[in-house]
Amino acid sequence: MRLKLLGVVLLASASAAIAQTAQPAAPRAVEKPAALTADGIPPVPAELAERSRPYMEFRTAGFTSWNARDRSMTIATRFGNTAQMHSVARPMGMRQQLSFEVEPVGGGWSPNGDVLLVQKDIGGNEFYQIYTLANGRLTLLTDGASRNNFGAWSKDGRWIGYSSTRRNGTDSDLYVMDPRDPSTNRMVAQVSGGGWAIADFSPDGRQALVFEYISITKSNLHLLDLASGRMTPIGDHSRAIAYGGAQFAPDGTLWVTSDEGSEFQRLGTIDIRTGAFRPVVTDVNWDVESFDIAEDGRFIAYTANEAGRSRMYLLDPASGRSRPVDLPAGLIGGLEIAPWGDIGFTFTSARSPADAYSVNPQTLAVTRWTQSETGGLDPNANVEPELLETRSFDGERVSGFLYRPDPRRFPGPRPLIVNIHGGPEGQSRPGFLGRNNYLLNEQGIAIFYPNVRGSSGYGKRFLGLDNGAALRENSVRDIGAFLDVLERDPALDRGRIAVTGGSYGGYMCYASAIHYGPRLRGANCVVAISNFVTFLENTQSYRRDLRRVEYGDERDPAERARLLAISPMTRSRELNIPLMVVTGANDPRVPASEADQMVAAVRANGREAWHLIGQNEGHGFAKKENADYQFWTSLMFWDRTLLGNAPAQGGGASSAGERGR
Repeated sequence: MRLKLLGVVLLASASAAIAQTAQPAAPRAVEKPAALTADGIPPVPAELAERSRPYMEFRTAGFTSWNARDRSMTIATRFGNTAQMHSVARPMGMRQQLSFEVEPVGGGWSPNGDVLLVQKDIGGNEFYQIYTLANGRLTLLTDGASRNNFGAWSKDGRWIGYSSTRRNGTDSDLYVMDPRDPSTNRMVAQVSGGGWAIADFSPDGRQALVFEYISITKSNLHLLDLASGRMTPIGDHSRAIAYGGAQFAPDGTLWVTSDEGSEFQRLGTIDIRTGAFRPVVTDVNWDVESFDIAEDGRFIAYTANEAGRSRMYLLDPASGRSRPVDLPAGLIGGLEIAPWGDIGFTFTSARSPADAYSVNPQTLAVTRWTQSETGGLDPNANVEPELLETRSFDGERVSGFLYRPDPRRFPGPRPLIVNIHGGPEGQSRPGFLGRNNYLLNEQGIAIFYPNVRGSSGYGKRFLGLDNGAALRENSVRDIGAFLDVLERDPALDRGRIAVTGGSYGGYMCYASAIHYGPRLRGANCVVAISNFVTFLENTQSYRRDLRRVEYGDERDPAERARLLAISPMTRSRELNIPLMVVTGANDPRVPASEADQMVAAVRANGREAWHLIGQNEGHGFAKKENADYQFWTSLMFWDRTLLGNAPAQGGGASSAGERGR
């Protein structure tokens, strides 16, 4: 009897096992990083992650400084989860890691190479602290609580100048310190406002050049006597003049970039006593965006932003003549001249991730110091963008960069993502797209990066065309003008267009979804402003007045009403296309509450909203594991909305044919 019973049990167990194996196995999912909350977002299939993995494994190397003691180059690159400091002894040499922190670290050497100074925050909160780094260990120099920003080294390498909000959490007072002895720290100027910085020290070290940022179109220069604390204005501060950079030459001449008398930032000198600006570089009809002066003053290296692409030149101050450096189309950053004359910089292009280079000032020969990995992929297979220009609703000329998939691999009209930059004073420029190359190369999705009015790089008149609540939505109308052009392009599918953007671009993402919902299939809005009033009330106090200049003052009843009228939250009922929202819980610029209220409103209206929150992130995801997961969830979102692998809710038609083409 017991044998029969055992046989029945075994038979039942075998039948159950057969039944279980007959059921389709649930797809494996990627393990979500512990610090991410995926609210309403399905699990990421492991197959998707595996398929796209090579595009996650690109690396970048950013030049940060020269080490005068051994002539090595210091770079920031990532081998783990975050970017850390590394040393490179020679071109294409081994990258020796110097910092080993959980959070991203950036910084550089003192002029004589005896101190490595770095900055670091916690979880993307941007409350930076300043440290020295030696033997893999950090030594804290600042208070550990306030927001601190490094400004400049003195010429002899003894002192650093920096700003800090430690006094009241709002105003960026100015300090100097010998980083070898933190007890020397002292406040040298108590100021009002969050836009102050020490830009440079005079050659004798007795004075500091102080930069006061008011807005993108106005800034002031001051000369600070470090012994007495007396601050003297340079020039007429009642005038609307913007300075980009400022630096003393060895002979005491003050060089600046200024838009005085021009639409663009020009490189020249300014008389400290009279404030008179004398432009020296006058043959570049674009912004001079950065410069550095050789230690002996015999040449100045500078870069110009020419229609979004960077060009480097070497200026002879004596003759006023410039020599161009031969570089491919791309972007240049981090310019610094070594004591021995070589010019270090970072370069990136559509077909090259950011890497560190140098230029010989005599021969102008360019030397590559690093070659970052691209996950085994050939970067030369990446597409170069084309410049697209059109007239907006009022005749204003606007432009952007369009990346098209290979038509041989992806024939027929292609879906399109409109990716809007932040700022709003930012500028979309043709650099390396990183993970987004997967969209182009593997999914056949085109990407358009517009530069709406208010973008930098096109002159100060264009820069001010969106200022204040009354003009703000004109930039949204520029998106409509771009859509008119893009929808007429036979290589693009007018029935499959979506929008994305971050920060101010996130506001543009919400606003475009509301204004042009019937023409769009989905909106993926990242660290986005949803209500200008609550944004201004809740952004960190050190930046609140700076943002009021751009957007308007919510304390004024009339302006408050206008800001509410143009806020996406006010018209959230009209957001009827699929929505994805990405948030950094520690974001000091656009607080997480901006995302929370929009997601709640959209869901209350019966619409679906995916919400990805990084508990250890700020204004954008800086940690690789989080950025990877964000991209994978975005791929799932685009798969549903643009590629038709799940029914889209609301918005545009599901195919070009349904749009009457």
